[in-house]
Amino acid sequence: MNDYTSFSDKHELARHAAALWLERLAKRDPNKPFTVALSGGRIPKLLYHAVAELAEPSEFENVHFFWGDERVVPATDNESNFKLADEGLFQPLQIPLGQVHRVLTERSEAEAVQTAIDELQQCSVGQALGQPVIDLVFLGMGEDAHVASLFPGDAEALESDAVYRAVTGPKPPPRRVTLGYPALAASREVWVLASGVGKAGALRDSLAVDSDTPLGRVLQSRERTEIFTDFKV
Repeated sequence: MNDYTSFSDKHELARHAAALWLERLAKRDPNKPFTVALSGGRIPKLLYHAVAELAEPSEFENVHFFWGDERVVPATDNESNFKLADEGLFQPLQIPLGQVHRVLTERSEAEAVQTAIDELQQCSVGQALGQPVIDLVFLGMGEDAHVASLFPGDAEALESDAVYRAVTGPKPPPRRVTLGYPALAASREVWVLASGVGKAGALRDSLAVDSDTPLGRVLQSRERTEIFTDFKV
């Protein structure tokens, strides 16, 4: 089942997702690590800003941050998904470095992938489908319905059971490290934040029962996914 909610604009969407995230954190067991996978794109910047305005640093105690995907660029590069979160979320909320598990893009791709997998397995509570269970995954969506760095036409992604893998995307910067379909299927919660009316067609296609878009494959692999948009489908 997919829960679909439309908002009047991207700012309302971001504020709602921020408030809902804090509600989820308030209900968790603070003695257990809570794992979150963040996304890149434009809407996360608004989400981070909204969270930083609403939250206290103590609310993120024992919350461990990972990424749905990361560009293979330096951590200081403007294309870095880590940098986006660091400036918008980690620094304002004084998140301890030990809770931030960035993709080590300064190392070889093989080492970066393995380190990301190892750290996620160490922090995750439980396994499902042979995958470490992530408590909450934020996904954006492209106009081609790609999510994370799972793009249309990536046949290897459909066969791979890797938690993370290195891929080449169709847009620069091309090299990426991404969660795979099985990891998204195993996650406790997945929230899709889709902003921009130009994506309405891609979401409509993805919601079809027989959809083979990347987002469609994610939706079909899960019992429940939350979808937030600033447009009507």
